[in-house]
Amino acid sequence: MPQQKDIVKIAIQMPGAYPQLIQLDQKKPLSAVIKEVCDGWNLPGPDNYALQYADGVQTYITESNRLDIKNGCILRLTKAPGRCAEDLYKGIQSSDSGVRCDSLKELASVSTDVTFAQEFISRDGHLLLVKIVEDSNESNAIMTHTLTGFMELMDHGIVSWENLSCVFIKKIASFVNAKSTDVSMQQVSLDILESMVLSSHSLFLQVKQEVTMERLIAHLQVTNLQIQTKAMALLMALLQTAGDSDRQDMFAFLNKKNLRQYIYKNIIHSSGSVQDEMAHYLYVLQSVTLNHLEPRMRTPLDSYNQEQRDVLHGLRQAAFETESENSLSNERRRSLCAKEFKKLGFSNNSNPGQDLVRTPPGLLALDTMFYFASRYPDAYSRFVLENSSREDKHECPFARSSIQLTLILCEILRIGEPPSETRSDYHPIFFSQDRLMEELFCVCIQLLNKTWKEMRATQEDFDKVG
Repeated sequence: MPQQKDIVKIAIQMPGAYPQLIQLDQKKPLSAVIKEVCDGWNLPGPDNYALQYADGVQTYITESNRLDIKNGCILRLTKAPGRCAEDLYKGIQSSDSGVRCDSLKELASVSTDVTFAQEFISRDGHLLLVKIVEDSNESNAIMTHTLTGFMELMDHGIVSWENLSCVFIKKIASFVNAKSTDVSMQQVSLDILESMVLSSHSLFLQVKQEVTMERLIAHLQVTNLQIQTKAMALLMALLQTAGDSDRQDMFAFLNKKNLRQYIYKNIIHSSGSVQDEMAHYLYVLQSVTLNHLEPRMRTPLDSYNQEQRDVLHGLRQAAFETESENSLSNERRRSLCAKEFKKLGFSNNSNPGQDLVRTPPGLLALDTMFYFASRYPDAYSRFVLENSSREDKHECPFARSSIQLTLILCEILRIGEPPSETRSDYHPIFFSQDRLMEELFCVCIQLLNKTWKEMRATQEDFDKVG
């Protein structure tokens, strides 16, 4: 007598027959269970049948997943996956276009199941679909079912994307590039190209050559949300897979086309809400763009680099109306510079570059300070002069505050972290600003100064204010 925990009480259905209520013994081979069910309905050839869930995702029951069956489950007796694969394989090659269309439509539906997919692929069924696409003689409806079935089969990872021919890739790209193609067909074609790009660098290069950025931007400007989202998905796949040089070129092109401003106006502020999938791609675009700042964040200031030293002195000169330094002796000039760097809030006033050796934030802190000084000179001068003229220990050190603030912003914006596959927390302000990091810094450094004054903070309170 089998133990109770090995027994599952379930119902089994078949069209045109009364359901069977059985006690499934999980220790008994599935083939024996199916034979008993077939005998119950007087069906010959139990090898031609299989069980699958009747509701939800209609997965085939196999020896490896049968333990997922729970009490009260409803299963149905259906064609065995091998027999189903064989029938569809033949139906797809029928001379009757109606039969071909029905077979491909059913294929697109059943290919989500890995057990069926293995059977169909073992008969080289996927190559049959590739040939239909390469020949391109079918109607849009048949072609859409073909592409959907192909995508579902490939999703299981049984066959490598690497083996696809150039002809096939060009055909899929041509469906995306065409100005007036069936929407469903374009949607699944964009999906296929995204998977190609993410699977290997060589396919990335081929897809990048076949589908222009211009075309993808055009797809972002349609009213169909699915096309918009799939185009965004492909665009993000291209950006994430590209090497540094390719990515820089792509960003330059997207900036020239005002992509972010378009997204801000027509997607983020459109009449409908941004769907979860699109929100994820907006987050990815934000993340990949901000990660351009990582090299600066990871690079310490080099005291021997003339350009970097000039920027440091530029900060000092922008803050103070200095006497003509050239007329001073070296010693007097050094003393004056040290005094002014101290007023600017550098810890090491004789060698201020030392404050920027720590990474992160490295040179990025120099960039943010210089951006503030040159973009908002009045606010910069006011900040520095207001604090450098105080004698009551309540001065807010601009440089030290800026370095710490830049580091905090790097952490908040996750600069240097690869995009997560699940996050969707994009910042709308990113899409309205060309220089998000720098503009945020400018707002925050002024807020920090305001808070400092309100708290009547001293140098000892530095960490509290931050």
